[in-house]
Amino acid sequence: MTRLNHDRYCAEVTVQMDLLRSALAGADLSVTVPTCPDWTLAQLVRHMGGAVRWSEHLVATRAERDIPEEDIPEAGGPEGDDPAALDAWLARTAELGERTFRAAGADAKVWSWSDDPSAGFWARRMTHELAVHRADAAIAAGVAYEIDPEVAADAIDEWLDLVALAQRTDPDDSAAELKGAGRGIHLHATDAPPGLDAEWLIEFGEDGFTWRRGHAKADVALRGPLTEVLLAFYRRRPLDSGRVEVLGERELLDFWLERASFG
Repeated sequence: MTRLNHDRYCAEVTVQMDLLRSALAGADLSVTVPTCPDWTLAQLVRHMGGAVRWSEHLVATRAERDIPEEDIPEAGGPEGDDPAALDAWLARTAELGERTFRAAGADAKVWSWSDDPSAGFWARRMTHELAVHRADAAIAAGVAYEIDPEVAADAIDEWLDLVALAQRTDPDDSAAELKGAGRGIHLHATDAPPGLDAEWLIEFGEDGFTWRRGHAKADVALRGPLTEVLLAFYRRRPLDSGRVEVLGERELLDFWLERASFG
């Protein structure tokens, strides 16, 4: 599957962070995040900034092994609860991340926990780390969430790639249970712009699953606007929210959603 280009991922680090900062304007940072109930909104935001700081440091140093986040300068964010200080830290973090990822180039060799040890992996991963957690922040803050269709579609691609990686590499991960020949799931975005293929087919086999973009019949289909398909597939919105349709064997889709994970 063709990905977005590296420069686009680099730029999206800033785009997604700026959208996050807008969503946080005037928000109560002490509220619990409904979709990540172990975190307050402030903790979620520090996690997001810390992830960019960590991955930026890996790329900047061409790390050959993991580096603990506590060893990364400013990874924890500013001291205290001043929203202005937190906002300024997020802005600096995005600028630093975009600049470092862009300067490195997609093919620079860098440690990662995936099977793609490159700066390009980290630029893509941070794009979607921010894009999806930005939905968590918007839900907690009670504001609208929008995402560019190309980024949303690539986020679904990346999620499928990561679940497949977990299935291949970690027999103890719940993703290992996503198998059983003869079953399939179809995702169908009903509002994709011209030229964007925003349908997916997930097919279960005896040893795991495969996926591809395209239209095909399956045992169950998840249909709706692309943003809502993304949020439902990432378990950020319940299937019965009224914003998506489930056609066919909902039990199979529930089976997937309960087990699809990485890390």
